[in-house]
Amino acid sequence: MIISDDHLWADYSFMGHATIRTPHLDRLASQSLTFTRGYVPSSLCCPSLATVITGLYPHQHKVTSNDPPLPAAPATPAAKADGKKGAGKAASRQQSPEFLAGREVMNRHMEAVPTLPRELVKHGYLALQTGKWWQGHFSRGGFTHGMTKGSRHGDEGLDIGRKTMQPIYDFMDEATKAKKPFFVWYAPMMPHDPHTPPDRLLEKYKDKTPSLHVAKYMAMVEWFDETIGDLLANLDQRGLAENTIVVYVTDNGWITNPETGRYAPKSKQSQYDGGLRTPIMIRWPGKVKPRRNDTDLAMSVDLMPTLLDAVGLKPTQHMQGINLLDEKAVKARKAIYGECFTHNAVDLNQPAANLRWRWMIEGDWKLIVPDAKNEPKETVELYRITTDIREETNLADKETKRVETLKKKLDAWWPGRS
Repeated sequence: MIISDDHLWADYSFMGHATIRTPHLDRLASQSLTFTRGYVPSSLCCPSLATVITGLYPHQHKVTSNDPPLPAAPATPAAKADGKKGAGKAASRQQSPEFLAGREVMNRHMEAVPTLPRELVKHGYLALQTGKWWQGHFSRGGFTHGMTKGSRHGDEGLDIGRKTMQPIYDFMDEATKAKKPFFVWYAPMMPHDPHTPPDRLLEKYKDKTPSLHVAKYMAMVEWFDETIGDLLANLDQRGLAENTIVVYVTDNGWITNPETGRYAPKSKQSQYDGGLRTPIMIRWPGKVKPRRNDTDLAMSVDLMPTLLDAVGLKPTQHMQGINLLDEKAVKARKAIYGECFTHNAVDLNQPAANLRWRWMIEGDWKLIVPDAKNEPKETVELYRITTDIREETNLADKETKRVETLKKKLDAWWPGRS
């Protein structure tokens, strides 16, 4: 399972980007059942990753936010410092007993539900965690092997891709020697900031954009793509490619603010496609016919039921996703749904308390409904998403009946703060 990190859905050569080069991902897409209209339910790393590994929506697994409530800053003049000093204070508060206790609550939420590695390990698999992992020690997600020991979002696991790929190759060799099937979670912090690409790649993009920040991000995407090439080549070299399912998704989107290098408003953490949309790919040589699907909707909640079905296991009754390898199920789907939450939770046990927006897509239309308490200044939004891909023209006032019809369906899915 390959999970890109903070990567806009359009920033691939095969998705039509004019500048960014992604030859290895292009090749993977050509070998896969590739859904170009893929989505994650939430545009934030931690809840999105929790959905990928559980097949549940954030309001089901309860990991809705990146972090627990942040303890109040000490009432001292130093606490009012901004810039790097303010960031340092926030980091210090993340080490407070209250914050760490909150993280433990989130970790227990993950332990309370089935995860893909946990289910596979029950049937003889070995399972390796690398890269981003927020829920404590890797074993708490059901992995038998891993890199992350328990800090906020990855500690040693974040070396994967940026510094080394060797832990994956050593694990493959171990599993092969033990004659065990294996699962690999490859979730590098790439192209996620810090945007520190090799100079050789940055030089390729410096003259293609007036912003150095944007050039760095573009180079990060190509650097990430190179690691995919390395990973897939090693599968080939080990003779494992023909009997290994490769899945691709990103956790959430990212648009670089050219002035600051941070994310732009309609991307990460937002209710817009810039934060929610992603290509989804499934490669299974001899079993899945490569095909590009630009029409049907796919979601990250579909990945766990798809993979369980593929290896002869059954999804749980709580999983609302479909088997993406079942063409009839894909065609029968009429709508998809999602939810965006606060970065720091308000209440770790009550998902609705953290809600910012619910959204849904049906056919050409995307409805966005703000939570009245957490987003009191926001209004209902409706976009014809297939023609207005940047979501610039809100048609809610002109399409009141459509809004009413779609909102009833959204409420029936999950009413949020009822």
